[in-house]
Amino acid sequence: MKQGSPIPERLFSLRGKSVLVTGAGGGIGRVLAVAMAEAGARLGLHDVAPERLAESCHAVRYVGGETFPLVADLSDVQACQGVIAKAHAALNRLDVLVNCAGVNRRKPIEAVTLDDYETITAVNQRSLFFLSQAAHPIMRAQGGGKIINIGSLNSFMGLGTVSVYGMTKAATAQVTKTMAIEWAKDNIQVNCVAPGFMLTPLTATSLWGDDVKRRWLLDRIPMRRPGEPDELVGVTLLLASGASSYLTGQTIAVDGGVLAGGTWEPD
Repeated sequence: MKQGSPIPERLFSLRGKSVLVTGAGGGIGRVLAVAMAEAGARLGLHDVAPERLAESCHAVRYVGGETFPLVADLSDVQACQGVIAKAHAALNRLDVLVNCAGVNRRKPIEAVTLDDYETITAVNQRSLFFLSQAAHPIMRAQGGGKIINIGSLNSFMGLGTVSVYGMTKAATAQVTKTMAIEWAKDNIQVNCVAPGFMLTPLTATSLWGDDVKRRWLLDRIPMRRPGEPDELVGVTLLLASGASSYLTGQTIAVDGGVLAGGTWEPD
């Protein structure tokens, strides 16, 4: 960083920082990874799908970032621990962990199978816990760090056909608070970003491509449009950088105003 650079640049810079993003092959994970590379971070990128991961690594390198790929199935606890160890070994540090990996299967409660339940909870809830647990001693030894958990509007509200997913995202918001409390003494800030109804490759057809669901969504979003993954970048850089040194234990909704309420007045 050049001497005399603007304060906002210094505050939000990730220069010299090492970051691990799980689920980096997805629409949100990839956008966040590229943004953090542009902010100066060196990156370890994880995904379960090698093809998607390769595309994300290419996107990071395209903007001049340095990245290390990690393929693993995070439904296995030992794999979670291994991802942290490999990322630390490759990057020499681990300053920021972004827990972005997640899965969902939309079904009414009576149709949910044991495999549905186990798969969703293993990836969304258990992996987040054990990834963070493994990252904690590394960050503590370094003198601090940042953990950013990716939640959902389901961290705050219920929605039909996503019962198990909603459970895991409510748990994400809750464990964020407990991690923040326990690890504050180690100068580790833990926060959660809760995206609203975003337009991603996974939701383009299942949500926004369905006329009934699209109408329902637009009637409830005060901004009358879906969110874009790019609109999660600002809050993520805030939580990953020194700008959030006294901000911990929070779940921040980026939702176009959904949680603020609604109106029956016509536009």
